[in-house]
Amino acid sequence: MTSPDTRTLRLLTANIQAGSSTRRYSDYVTRSWSHALPAGRKRSSLDAIAQLASGHDIVGLQEADPGSLRSGFTNQTHYLAERAGFNYWSHQPNRRMGGVASSANGLLSRLEPVEVQDHALPGRIGGRGVLLAKFGDGPHGLAVAVAHLSLGTNSRMAQLAFIAELLSDHPNAVLMGDFNCVADRPEMQALYRHTRLQPPGCVVPTFPSWRPERAIDHILVSDGLTIQRTEAVAAAFSDHLAVGMDLQVPTSALR
Repeated sequence: MTSPDTRTLRLLTANIQAGSSTRRYSDYVTRSWSHALPAGRKRSSLDAIAQLASGHDIVGLQEADPGSLRSGFTNQTHYLAERAGFNYWSHQPNRRMGGVASSANGLLSRLEPVEVQDHALPGRIGGRGVLLAKFGDGPHGLAVAVAHLSLGTNSRMAQLAFIAELLSDHPNAVLMGDFNCVADRPEMQALYRHTRLQPPGCVVPTFPSWRPERAIDHILVSDGLTIQRTEAVAAAFSDHLAVGMDLQVPTSALR
């Protein structure tokens, strides 16, 4: 039950695979054209993702195309914000492959952030970043970070150390995204040691979406915030399931 001093926020994180459709491992080969061309069901997939997002207050996106050939030069974060009725949106283009394809982190919000920061992440191969939005004034305001981490362990270790430093002074923090690793991996310990972020209370497998076996998409929250519900939900035909969470936040952290 929500007290008068708290507010329940509905959160969602989703790797949307730029609206492409992947329903089995063979699609990575047989439908590889969909990662470079605008054909296929990308628009209908985006509309389905918008429908899912519309029931939430803050949404973190990974692999949202910011406008290239494969998306028909549509900024997918902006498109989803308009279709789902979000007044506030931000995006962080990270990786460009000529004019053919591009990838970004995105944030959709019904709350107005007081500040949005764009940080490049370290790694052996460039093109990863973390998008940080701050809500409420003062050191106890809510900080929400969206990230898409690398596949390689060493790069992830450097990236998580960077994020830990970024969030170390935020007692009310949320980190969401595609971590490309389970929450108890050794490299994740930097987060738990140097921030107030906690390991997830339950394991929610998200990958691959057609037979979820690995919990690699997470919403991590500080120890002073109360999780009411966590679940995996289909994000159209992406190869990842999305993760939804109902989170109880002190109202003082939002004003």
